Amino acid sequence: MTPRIKPASHVCIIGSIIAWCLFVGCNRATPQMPTAELAKALAADDLDAIRAAVAAGRETLGHQAGEPEVPDVFRRVPADARLYSREEAQRGFLPWPANFEKVRWWKKGVVPATLTAPLRVPASVILGSAAAARATLDGAEAGLATAKDAGDFLMWAQEQAGAGFYPFPAARGPSDKQAMKVANRFLARAEREGTLQSVVRNGWIFDDAGDGGLQFDNGECGAAMLDLYGVTKDDRYLVSARKAADWAATRPLCTNWNYNSFSVFLLAKMYGVTAEAKYLDAAVHKARLGVIPGQLVDGPHVGRWLDPHNARPAYHYIMMRALAQLAAVIPPDHADRPGIVRSLALGLTTRNAEMVTRGVMTKDHAMEALLLVNHAFRNDRQFLRDTHSAEAINALGRLVSAEARRGGQPLGPGAWGLFLEFVLRGPDTDLRR
Repeated sequence: MTPRIKPASHVCIIGSIIAWCLFVGCNRATPQMPTAELAKALAADDLDAIRAAVAAGRETLGHQAGEPEVPDVFRRVPADARLYSREEAQRGFLPWPANFEKVRWWKKGVVPATLTAPLRVPASVILGSAAAARATLDGAEAGLATAKDAGDFLMWAQEQAGAGFYPFPAARGPSDKQAMKVANRFLARAEREGTLQSVVRNGWIFDDAGDGGLQFDNGECGAAMLDLYGVTKDDRYLVSARKAADWAATRPLCTNWNYNSFSVFLLAKMYGVTAEAKYLDAAVHKARLGVIPGQLVDGPHVGRWLDPHNARPAYHYIMMRALAQLAAVIPPDHADRPGIVRSLALGLTTRNAEMVTRGVMTKDHAMEALLLVNHAFRNDRQFLRDTHSAEAINALGRLVSAEARRGGQPLGPGAWGLFLEFVLRGPDTDLRR
């Protein structure tokens, strides 16, 4: 399977929540990268060989190392834009529960082949609703009811796939969404090759043939279920998320750094909830070998990931979110903490500086990452200043506030709920759940 997800931009709950999570072909944008050697090194868990493969890739890319495959588009923050007030934040979630009902397709018993979006869509609803519940925002009760339905649906899909993780729908119907088109092509190829039964169960794709892309939805869904557990204390959600984390811990590392980071994110979050060392160990291992080595540590694009796909800002902040989650929970005296924080600082500095001076180039995952960073390092003002993290969250927050005042829905439900919670409760908001 060769799915890749396009970055999120302006996501409207009615018209474009589904478009928020599209796929493009895996490794299609980076054919010049020596992925075979990198894949071999990753499979062997050989850090020296991984670094050697990355160095060869950098030499091949030359001056294009760190250049995104699609040019960045910056949204200027209006000079008069101001951050949402606490009163606006209190009311800001109110329209969402009714909107959820207008687009809700996540119902147990649905035929997966008829679906037109992956499971990270209901996961976003859970994430935002859980944040609204923690902050007791207006509309939170209705939103939480929908979130529970979404959580039950995710558990049903997990059970149907029978592999322990949250799967991808084996959709075969017509769709104008790139995510589903890629899945359709994958299924058609598997059917031609006679391998369909080995990758699909009960209408769900449960094996990505080594691509690693199934880590995306699994990470998003598992993390959201931990938030749902946090606000409901329903052990079913924790048990479900634990299965997903256990699956993530066993996944082999793949050549797409951001895919690996979704498992880092979930595993670190699971450690934060359970304090079980096996989850921290797995998260650190995957970050140290499967995320951090792809980052440029010098040159004009220091802090970015070297390959054109992961150099895109949306994927950059996906990896920042994973490293921020890990930094938030890893013990201060852990041997790997300095390297994790160093990588996080490099990545934040390069992209945050652009956000502050040139404009916002991506929103949803940047919002999640920056909120995590500003909480985790709230007592380290120097770190926040050096990485421009306080300035960046201010710029991003002002932009989405201005867009919302004009009647738009500038973020997906997950990032929007977290943002409203942050405005209402301040930087002490604990987003590590």
